[in-house]
Amino acid sequence: MRNRFGLKDLVLTLLIVAFVTVGILQMIQSDRLWQRVDALDARIAAMEARPVQAAQVAAGGSGVASRGPGDESWARPGVDVVWSGPMVAATDPRQTPGFLPGGEVTEIFGAQPARITPYLSTDVYGRRVIDRVVEPLMALDPKTLDRVGVLADAWQIDPDGLWVRCHINPRAKFSDGHAVTAEDVRYTFIDFIKNPLIEAERSRALLDKVKDVVVVSDLVVDFLFTEALFTNPDIMGNYILPKHVYGVLEPEQINQSTGLCVGSGQFKLPTASLADQWTPGSDIVLVRDEQYWGDPSTLDGLRFKVVTNDLASLTAYENGEGDFMTPTSPQFVKKSQEAEFLEVNDALNWLNMRSGYSFIGWQCGKRGGPSGQFTPFHDKRVRRAMTMILDRETMIKDIWDGIGVVATGPNGPESTAYNHAVTPWPFDMEAAQSLLVEAGWEDADGDGVLEYQLHDGVFPTGKRFEFEFTISTGGQIMDRIMDYIRGQCQKAKIVCVPKVVDWSFFTDMLKTRDFDALIMGWSANAPESDPQQIWHSSSIQDQGDNFIQWANPDADDLITRGRLTMDTPQRQLIWQRFHAVVHEDQPYTFLRVSPWLRFVSRKFGNVQAYKTGLEPQEWCRVGADPEPVR
Repeated sequence: MRNRFGLKDLVLTLLIVAFVTVGILQMIQSDRLWQRVDALDARIAAMEARPVQAAQVAAGGSGVASRGPGDESWARPGVDVVWSGPMVAATDPRQTPGFLPGGEVTEIFGAQPARITPYLSTDVYGRRVIDRVVEPLMALDPKTLDRVGVLADAWQIDPDGLWVRCHINPRAKFSDGHAVTAEDVRYTFIDFIKNPLIEAERSRALLDKVKDVVVVSDLVVDFLFTEALFTNPDIMGNYILPKHVYGVLEPEQINQSTGLCVGSGQFKLPTASLADQWTPGSDIVLVRDEQYWGDPSTLDGLRFKVVTNDLASLTAYENGEGDFMTPTSPQFVKKSQEAEFLEVNDALNWLNMRSGYSFIGWQCGKRGGPSGQFTPFHDKRVRRAMTMILDRETMIKDIWDGIGVVATGPNGPESTAYNHAVTPWPFDMEAAQSLLVEAGWEDADGDGVLEYQLHDGVFPTGKRFEFEFTISTGGQIMDRIMDYIRGQCQKAKIVCVPKVVDWSFFTDMLKTRDFDALIMGWSANAPESDPQQIWHSSSIQDQGDNFIQWANPDADDLITRGRLTMDTPQRQLIWQRFHAVVHEDQPYTFLRVSPWLRFVSRKFGNVQAYKTGLEPQEWCRVGADPEPVR
């Protein structure tokens, strides 16, 4: 008997297919709905916590509690608990007129980051990437600079400054779905940063007073300190790494990595393995973590494109290859006057927490380390003379088109640590020449170049004053700087030999101390910076950031005393004295304090000039309202 597929069978089959299709569509819609509900829950919890955060006097270190909803059985008795809701956008992009979801923001980098592995990356470009992928326990509110929770939803700070206890948000997860635990926190600090086999020297130098990190429970961790430092609570601002990813690798594998960046943030790298990691020379692409545990970005992703030449960067930006960039001062001044440019771009100019200073760093120790030779700049009289042969007001006017002010030391004019009694060393060629003669440098043979005239064994008698001046990459600004400095040196009978290197090689030179003089800049990542990292003589060792190898006992004493001073006004007075010591010794020639300059395409909205800088993860595409569905 043959089976026949009749009309009835066809109708039944179509009904079954339709039923299954509807079921699948409902499941998909349900998943999307739950994702939106989770995001909404996070935002509601955060908004409920905002009044609590606003009342957090303890964020400034006073120890006054802000009570929030939650079980406090985990807390140490007798010490106030600070509660904080999950970190959300300081300005909600969904409320932006013309808001459109999705899209990718591309930033144009002016230099090539050597790596984006957390704690091994040492440049500002790498940090911008890592900030979007790896999260800390707490961060700074972009508007107020108060502490707000990220991975931590509550914490306690010891009134005596010897411990901090953190409670981890139970919702927090890494991008692969693993929960963030106290053991991940302990691993990050003890087994990763403090491991001398891992090249995390910069961060390790800042943890010198960390006695231990103790797991109290799965979600509770204690930081214990040997001394009470004003920066101890800031330990919560460090990235937290997943132990199950980094802990299975050998230190050498970590040290050799260039793109091993895995965290719990809103964005992630498309791949997270040693075999298929990002390497220098290609764009850095981040994609939105669709399973992000907190309030997700509305963007699909972020891209970072390297264009090292100033002119080429602007050309690439105007051709649509980037959505925001850092222009040079001349570019900013010129484009800010073009109405056609401003129709489609925002030109932002503002001072913020990260506004830094540019400087010339003089090698105060032996070039290449203890086995090397001194440079002329080991003598502070020579360093001061080098500052005085430069007319920094003219430099700002001619090189940076008048944008910025002359810097006098390591603290900016907006900081309470700034010493207003310190005035810039004047431009004075005659006084500079006298200092050079006093230090032993004089043109005795009349050949137009200074020679060393002393018989003290520091330099061979008759050694010419010739030095190598290193800059990273080229461009309009660097060309102007180099031309000016070389010309001023020639007037002072000093031979300046330019050396232009790639940024990755430049950072290696900092570690090996293999330079005579160089130009770069520093910017802060906190409202009040700890000078230990850059200026204390202990940071000369272990490839620390005192790469100019400057050692001054008075500075060391002030840094130590300042770090131990918990009273804020008293500490600022110490920092002001430290500012004066650095100014007197001139290990750097401080060039200028500069505002942030940025071009941003008006394709994106919700661009806020915050006290912390820019937060591109908050941006959104903007356009005309979509047509209603009919």
